[in-house]
Amino acid sequence: MSDDDTFTQFVARIRSGDEQAASDLVKRYEPLIRREVRMQLEDQQLNRAFDSMDVCQSVLASFFLRTAAGEYDLERPEQLVGLLVTMARNKLASAARREYRVRRDARRVSEAAAEGLDRVPDAEDSPGEVLATKELLEQFRQSLSDQERQIVELRGDGLTWADVAARLGGTAQSRRMQLSRAVERVVRELGIEPADV
Repeated sequence: MSDDDTFTQFVARIRSGDEQAASDLVKRYEPLIRREVRMQLEDQQLNRAFDSMDVCQSVLASFFLRTAAGEYDLERPEQLVGLLVTMARNKLASAARREYRVRRDARRVSEAAAEGLDRVPDAEDSPGEVLATKELLEQFRQSLSDQERQIVELRGDGLTWADVAARLGGTAQSRRMQLSRAVERVVRELGIEPADV
């Protein structure tokens, strides 16, 4: 079995909600995400409002949710690294913009900007326990329409966008956009910050 096959199976396990695969991903890529955030986080006032773990947990929560929905086509580990780094940079930039807006209103507490990051779990919870919860994925799936859920299931089975379109009608691009819009809608409904990717 090639490394690409192993990685594809790993992503498929994450898509299906496998807690061990999610935990493995967190252990392997959390240091990379946190290092990227720390390299980008130069403003001391931003450091006081939130740290690299806040952004990392937000990135991982969005990644797991969107991967379970079949939104990402990842074939190689380098693609995953690029995606996580881009998400980390974008989430940090969004959080910084919120913090700067808050600073302009002296009546607000600067920690309010950190609330814009996904609901950050208690410090005693491990990232794997928090991010791999099936409850969030179940809430996500329940918020989808029947057709949107069908797209997620087909993507979870490993079908390409062209295969999904062949089964459900329409074009690959229209089905991809349908799922993307559904994910954005559900993310707003659940109060989770968009992926910023």
